[in-house]
Amino acid sequence: MNKPAASIYIKLVFVAMFWGGTFIAGRMVAGTIPHMIAAAFRFMVACTLLIPLAYKLEGGLPRLTRQQALATFALGATGIFLYNICFFKALSLMPAGRTALFVALNPTVTALALAIFFREHLSARKWLGIAIAFAGAAVIITRGDLLGALHDISQSVGAGELIMFCAISAWAAYTIIGRHALKGLTPIAATTYASLWGLLMLAAGAATEIPGMDWSLVTWKVVGALVYLGACGTVIGFVWYYEGVKALGPARAAVFNNLVPVFGISFGALLLGEPVLASMVIGGLLVIAGVTLTNR
Repeated sequence: MNKPAASIYIKLVFVAMFWGGTFIAGRMVAGTIPHMIAAAFRFMVACTLLIPLAYKLEGGLPRLTRQQALATFALGATGIFLYNICFFKALSLMPAGRTALFVALNPTVTALALAIFFREHLSARKWLGIAIAFAGAAVIITRGDLLGALHDISQSVGAGELIMFCAISAWAAYTIIGRHALKGLTPIAATTYASLWGLLMLAAGAATEIPGMDWSLVTWKVVGALVYLGACGTVIGFVWYYEGVKALGPARAAVFNNLVPVFGISFGALLLGEPVLASMVIGGLLVIAGVTLTNR
């Protein structure tokens, strides 16, 4: 493996770590601030950092073609607007670690969408890796009781789980659209435009929540969590993730999302005192095995 390829893999691991941390920060925010306001603040922070970064590193933002404008709007609608609405709502209904576990399903959803709608070929080894990772996610989601879940799916999957599934579906769409948005755009430019579109949509929704906002709940701890979501979970995470999509393709880059639950569970246990079940450990090992096999 040459050095540029190695650096891409390292960055994607760090992206997974940053995104694992977003579930902890999001859990801290979800129960105190209306979800549209929280998401809008997250991307206000992100855009405040992304725009000067684009000017410093690339001399500014390029003028978009019609196709690029539509593509970045679609990125903002899926990965920014829809994902974050579902993200904060799910975190208000489930523990941070359990919510993060659902991200392991993203590579499967992405790969299936690519195969069905774009007829992209995936080798048998990659499918096996994705299947192993999916099996690990199933063990985690059902808390190790696969037969019980088959008998009564409601004991494992409730409103929070369904909403998080909508979130990962939105992220799968974001990943696939990113392939087209990156044509002629750098990762920084694509992420900045997507964030600006998403912020515009979120701000419109947040305006309806402001009258009922209790500003006394906005503590420094909450503000710090929102800044982390905007800076680490968005600016660094999105730019490096796009670099991975551009270098490896959406299917292989998306597989690294399987590491997000590992970090999410670890951070949830260390920072929020959430329990770590045996099913989480076994499922997490299967997820890592799937990631390794797919990216051999």
